[in-house]
This record gives sequence, C-alpha cells and structure tokens, in this order.
Amino acid sequence: MYKPKLEKDIRCPLEYGLEIFGGKWKSRIICVLAQNEKLRYSELRNEMTNITDAVLAISLKELIENNLIKRQQYNCVPVKVEYSLTEKGISVVPILQNICKWSSIYYNNKNDDKLPQCKKCKYFVELGGK
Repeated sequence: MYKPKLEKDIRCPLEYGLEIFGGKWKSRIICVLAQNEKLRYSELRNEMTNITDAVLAISLKELIENNLIKRQQYNCVPVKVEYSLTEKGISVVPILQNICKWSSIYYNNKNDDKLPQCKKCKYFVELGGK
C-alpha cells in the first residue's frame, strides 16, 4: 500500500474525522454494514455496486486499522470471514445519517440513480426518496 513521505498535518478534529471516514467508499461501507450488521466480503461487494476489489480491500484495511470495522475470521474450510462495525464504527453512523439528511435537502438529483443502499436507508425514505 502507498505510504506518503510526509505525515499528514491534521490540526483540526474535523480533518481527522474526514480522513477516517471521508471519501467516496468508506462512508458507503459503513452505511452498508450499519444496515446489515455482518457481511462476508462477497456480500459486501455485491451491496457496494461499482467498486473494484482493490479499492474495497484497501478501504476495508484502512477502516480496520482505524478501528471502525472488525474482521472476524472463522477457522473452517473454506475459511469464513465476516466484517462488522466496531463500537467506534457504530458511533459514526448517526453523523453520516445527519450528513445524508442535510445533503438530501440541498442536493437536487433529478435522476432516479440512487445507490441501492440509499434506497434502503430510513433517512432516504423519511425524506420521501428525494
């Protein structure tokens, strides 16, 4: 994995939060796991739509390193691995839901191209599926 030459200069708690769960995929992974509690890699990949295996693997690794997601491996044949949110990961969900609520008010998307996980989200439904 790419390691930057310089350490990030995070001077604000908001910058830390955005670094940890920001970006296109990390927040989606957290929301999908919040909706489903535990998922195997292939189930998570199917829920994510349009994510490559490499990006999903890197995002999961970073979320695990930041203690937002737990990876549980069962020693059986074939090996079974499940991903779920940690307590720290669960604590992020209300923040992401509030961002979603806010965004639904100000983001006017005329198309019906919402992500499948957004259509299942109770906040999307509460806002009339805008």
